[in-house]
Amino acid sequence: MQNAEPAAPEAEPLLEPREGVPPVVVDATGLDAVITAFAAGTGPVAVDAERASGYRYGQRAYLIQLRRAGAGTALIDPIGCPDLSGLDAALADAEMVLHAANQDLPCLAEVGLVPRRLFDTELAGRLLGYPRVGLGSMVENVLGFLLEKGHSAADWSTRPLPDDWLRYAALDVELLVELRDALHGELVAAGKLEWALEEFAAILATPPKPPRTDPWRRTSGIHRVRNRRALATVRELWTARDAIARERDLSPGRVLPDAAIVELALNPPKTPADLQSLPTMRSRGARRHQSAWLRAVARARALADRALPEANLPGDGPPPAHRWADRDPEAAKRLTAARAVVAALADEHTMPSENLLQPDSVRRLAWSPPAESSAAAIAAALRALGAREWQVGLTAQPLAKAFLRLAVKGDA
Repeated sequence: MQNAEPAAPEAEPLLEPREGVPPVVVDATGLDAVITAFAAGTGPVAVDAERASGYRYGQRAYLIQLRRAGAGTALIDPIGCPDLSGLDAALADAEMVLHAANQDLPCLAEVGLVPRRLFDTELAGRLLGYPRVGLGSMVENVLGFLLEKGHSAADWSTRPLPDDWLRYAALDVELLVELRDALHGELVAAGKLEWALEEFAAILATPPKPPRTDPWRRTSGIHRVRNRRALATVRELWTARDAIARERDLSPGRVLPDAAIVELALNPPKTPADLQSLPTMRSRGARRHQSAWLRAVARARALADRALPEANLPGDGPPPAHRWADRDPEAAKRLTAARAVVAALADEHTMPSENLLQPDSVRRLAWSPPAESSAAAIAAALRALGAREWQVGLTAQPLAKAFLRLAVKGDA
């Protein structure tokens, strides 16, 4: 009988920053001191931001944390210091280390902090096949320390920020550079460093997303709304809610929940009593603006038929995959084959399939393949869909072979 493997050493709780919790920088004098210190520091700069998602309108940062060797940790209040372009210039040559960079880059750009070089520890974890890639899990599994994550969903617009929140925020960047260094070594050992560098560069090169067309169509539960008049009610309510939320700087869901919008569309009230009788309208917050909701419902009711929104907007991509078997059986077979190829390659290289090739790219390639199923043609199609060179190098040839097999069989 074989001996059991020794248990992994218990992770050590990380309770206090090494130099303590620094005071929050709230003015130009404090910011100048941070700029001087960080310009004199060395190596990568750990960066994190705290927002007030679910509390405030938009995704602005309410606290920005940085750490660099030789400079220590800085906590900056971007309300008091809304322009960090001077700090950005001082760090122009530094690599910035973020965890899940896509979440924080937009709010950092709003205050003028824009990395030129990036290391994303979450994405590195995905490429290395870590099953859990949250910051706490990565710090625990890679470095052996336990991070307390109790304040991640807090209202960071609160002023003054409580001491335990500030300690939590400082600890979020305490070991981020050490985590980066460990993952860099693992990427080198796995032969994946160049892949990661391509991914990091692609994140920085991606332009901001344009505003959504008809953002009201993303109302949760809108699938229950079946007719165009009711959809117009959703649109009018969403627009009214958004204006109130923007004016009051509140998360739209705190002004009127999506469930209430859908219920008002399905059971349009004509009077305050009708509105107040609906289950989702019994909270004080929902009733506070009841006149605005009644006016929105009335506007939708008064619209001419030609002004009603279409039930479905034409998409710019393929239809939902579950419809392919009826609409284009050959495309459905290509999709099945392509998914199998990508899944097998991802398993071989120990990473999630979606990090090897985006599911949307797989669908688009299967729905509208190049006229010639050669590796070169597939590679060109993947590049046009935004795939990076390392992804193209791994997938183009196997996908071409899979499509050619289907063609030879007469299945595609």
